[in-house]
Amino acid sequence: MKRWWLVVIAALTLGAAAQMGGTAEALWKFLQSQGYTLGWHYIPGEPTGKYPGGAPHGAILRTFTNDIAFDALSAKTFPLPEGAIIVKENYTPGGELAAVTVMQKIAGFNPEGGDWFWAKYAPDGAVQASGKVGGCIGCHAQKKATDWIFSGNE
Repeated sequence: MKRWWLVVIAALTLGAAAQMGGTAEALWKFLQSQGYTLGWHYIPGEPTGKYPGGAPHGAILRTFTNDIAFDALSAKTFPLPEGAIIVKENYTPGGELAAVTVMQKIAGFNPEGGDWFWAKYAPDGAVQASGKVGGCIGCHAQKKATDWIFSGNE
């Protein structure tokens, strides 16, 4: 019964963040309440667990999706629906977590940027960048045809 209430509270938190236009702090709290590393999915058709990465994210990566993103990516449905979240953990060559980068789909947030809210966090959750992040938008723009997403669409 307690788990059900946690899901309801988490859903309300996500809904509130979407209505506010998204805040990095609310998104981080939501991710922590979800235990995304335990209950979310890896990108369909992509490596599970850690895999080799590159700039700008890191030498080693691990990527998770919520159910909304997973279902859309599994069906190759683009653009992804509102509420889709993709979380990428960025690791150093030595395997230490360096940052967590997140894409959250919020309808109407930034139509020119695919309506993605971008956030980058330090391992402790400190916000390093958020919102309409130029570096994220500039790089991901090359994947506009697949809703600004590099993984799960090839």
